[in-house]
Amino acid sequence: MKTFSLYAFISLLGRSTLAAAADTTMQTGGAWSPYLAGAFIGVLVCLTFYFSEEPVGASSFYATVAGFIGNAIAPKHTMQLEYYKEKPPKVNWEFIFVIAAIFGSAIAALHESEFSLRGLPQMWIDRYGENSWALYSALSFTGGLCMAFGARLAGGCTSGHGISGAAQLSVSSWTSLICFFIGGVIAIRLIY
Repeated sequence: MKTFSLYAFISLLGRSTLAAAADTTMQTGGAWSPYLAGAFIGVLVCLTFYFSEEPVGASSFYATVAGFIGNAIAPKHTMQLEYYKEKPPKVNWEFIFVIAAIFGSAIAALHESEFSLRGLPQMWIDRYGENSWALYSALSFTGGLCMAFGARLAGGCTSGHGISGAAQLSVSSWTSLICFFIGGVIAIRLIY
């Protein structure tokens, strides 16, 4: 595993650096280069494989948070559930990964002066108007439920399959990744 990680690190970093040097036309405003961000993600995946021998993933974060809430409200019931018998809720590296991703994105937005607190995305307002909170909330909640269900059904989320699994050339991860994109294209066409 550690040999693959080192090879993948060198390969991803080399390709991303060459691509960034070859084409900078995708950079707009203060946005970071997608090639540089991709190189950093590749480094993250390789370091994660090297140090934890685990893939990068985020979908278990929600189950962990649900377990924390369950333990606070009904600890006996929560700990009798099969999932929590096998994986008791605890702060682990996956939990920290998601928290760090949230804070990291906030830091990146602040660094580039792009941080803003807004309720509805501008694309949504342009299409549905400023008074469409109920529709936006309903679709966001439904989309979140579908994503959580899909992540549990697929055995991982976009970061687990799309980044770590694809880097390992996993057939199930590539299949999931292709389905993520197809689903995203269909959803965006239906909504916008």
